Amino acid sequence: MKLCNFNIGLDQPLFLIAGPCVIESEQLMLDTAGQLKEITERLGINFVYKSSFDKANRSSHESFRGLGMEKGLQILEKVKKQFNLPILVDVHEDTPLNEVAAVADVLQTPAFLCRQTNFIQRVAALDKPVNIKKGQFLSPWEMKNVVAKARAVGNEEIMVCERGFSFGYNNLVVDMRSLAVMRDTGCPVICDVTHAVQLPGGLGNATGGQREFIPVIARAAVGVGIAGIFIETHPDPDKALSDGPNS
Repeated sequence: MKLCNFNIGLDQPLFLIAGPCVIESEQLMLDTAGQLKEITERLGINFVYKSSFDKANRSSHESFRGLGMEKGLQILEKVKKQFNLPILVDVHEDTPLNEVAAVADVLQTPAFLCRQTNFIQRVAALDKPVNIKKGQFLSPWEMKNVVAKARAVGNEEIMVCERGFSFGYNNLVVDMRSLAVMRDTGCPVICDVTHAVQLPGGLGNATGGQREFIPVIARAAVGVGIAGIFIETHPDPDKALSDGPNS
């Protein structure tokens, strides 16, 4: 599959999707984009920068959600032009999709919304590459149905993303077999190695995490064979306004 200006797939070099969970400030975005571009260019890794202007699925309504769409898209466009980077943005059911698609190179659908047929098809119909996150409640073989919905509107540029499966209360596990199973969709498989170590709602009004296991999940996923890795990054995770414990 062609993604932006490079090819991805099991027979192609591993690529990286990385960036802050949420847009906290313009300076943070510029700093992280610059650092990530320097690292990936030095290592010869194809790279897509990601972040969110609105985290609509926070545990608490009082949690920081972002700077809003207008300001967020302005910042993302600046990052895109200044560093010449492709941009991935996640969208939700009430997101004005055309406005986001004017800036974003890749659209991402949240795990909680992977069964919402109308939503998946509206996003896929924009004729942009789409990264569909597998729900924490969904078996890997059920992703065939989700992909079929997206392809039904004519979009063949679909990726599927593993981000952990619910394992009792406030815990996730990654079944490495799911990475192999999801290859049967015919789509490039991505492993989100940071959300996979979340402890959802584990802090009561916020999500906890076990960032010490990020390298473990990443190495195992690469060993299984995947197209790309998704990593949320922050210069000071303990001070991050969203998902710090798993960044």
